[in-house]
Amino acid sequence: MHEGHRQRMTQRLVADGAGLQDHELLEIVLYGVIPRKNTNGVAHALLSAFGSLRGVFSAEYGQLKSVEGVGDAAASHLCAVGACFSRMRAQEERPPETFNVETFTAYLRERFSSLTEEAVEFYCLDAHDRIRQSKRFTTGERSRAAVSPEELNRFLVAAAPHGLVFAHNHPHANCAPSREDDQFTAQVQMLCSMNNVKLYDHVIVGKDGNYSYRLVGRMEEIRREFDVSALLTEKGLP
Repeated sequence: MHEGHRQRMTQRLVADGAGLQDHELLEIVLYGVIPRKNTNGVAHALLSAFGSLRGVFSAEYGQLKSVEGVGDAAASHLCAVGACFSRMRAQEERPPETFNVETFTAYLRERFSSLTEEAVEFYCLDAHDRIRQSKRFTTGERSRAAVSPEELNRFLVAAAPHGLVFAHNHPHANCAPSREDDQFTAQVQMLCSMNNVKLYDHVIVGKDGNYSYRLVGRMEEIRREFDVSALLTEKGLP
């Protein structure tokens, strides 16, 4: 009876895994470590104890073993699967080691894909273009992402990067920059020049693709126009 049921469940998984319920997926995960028992009840017990698949795969070994029907092998197996999930999430969320427009924009598209509101992120670079630190700012609004000059200045002073790249998303619009985006880029450049930080790029991720101020040649122009030292020299100030 169990073999026939397991075969049918496996066929369903192969045909349409997305159509399986959480307890059914967990039931299948347990087949290899609970070979001669109906794992449906154990799957329900685990979900009841930890609330969700995330809860099950985040639980510690001892917590898992406290659930009826979960022995050493099953608890170890669930811990291993959970560790794999954690590592996969960490790898997906980790930015490229070195800044490169193509790989960086691909990373941003994946990172911003699930967001329904705008967010702006700043990435600190060292002298070898390696990304060392990042920070996200949000307002909770669908079509506006901003950070105050005071907040950004505190971040730059604390991080003291060699260079900076920042990005934001247009979750409900195309990637073309608005007038506000241009003004914000100029403002960030001014703050960077005041802190002796090189602004490398501003990337916008939209519904239709990506926009890079650097790739279209506007970043160099903005750096020249909004450089504190150059502005002071023009006005004859030391």
